[in-house]
Amino acid sequence: MMAGGLLLVLSAPSGCGKTTILKQVMRDLPGLIFSVSHTTRQPRPGEVDAVHYHFVETATFAAIRNLQPTGFLEWAEVHGNMYGTSVEEVERHRAAGCDVILDIDVQGAAQVRQRAEPVTIFIAPPSLAELERRLRGRGTESEATVALRLNNARKELACSGAYDYLIVNDQLDQAVESLRSIVVAERCRQRRLPDGRQALWSV
Repeated sequence: MMAGGLLLVLSAPSGCGKTTILKQVMRDLPGLIFSVSHTTRQPRPGEVDAVHYHFVETATFAAIRNLQPTGFLEWAEVHGNMYGTSVEEVERHRAAGCDVILDIDVQGAAQVRQRAEPVTIFIAPPSLAELERRLRGRGTESEATVALRLNNARKELACSGAYDYLIVNDQLDQAVESLRSIVVAERCRQRRLPDGRQALWSV
């Protein structure tokens, strides 16, 4: 894969507040692009093509997947639907100097590590008991769903050691600042300014 902007991978068990944290950091830091995945599932009410997902037919998804090594950076089948991150979309943004964030699970992150050198960040709950409290607090999860999400969380937490950074979302404002600090530090490591611009004297 070509050089350019950062490639960041963000993973977390369901209920850890990853989406909230990411939205705040993207609002505060310029030059961050959220990678829009491809999927074969049907759009839900309110979802917009090319904003929430690239909604494609199964045959189209398969054709992109078969374009190795330029098809999908990572892909998976979830509940009978296919999801994937397009190499072309990621590299187009990176070539323009933007930093691209992938919001993917631990399996997807493992696939990306095989093909690229991403900056990987894992967001964890302060405890499984707190995660359970947050899931139940949604008021939208059945007992079976809560049990499934907690079981998945245990498996995902076991993979957290493979990530470059760990953020424990105990206090939201601190978690937001931690993610923001990681992005800024990685930009500085590339001899770029905190806002993502290239330093004029860098070579």
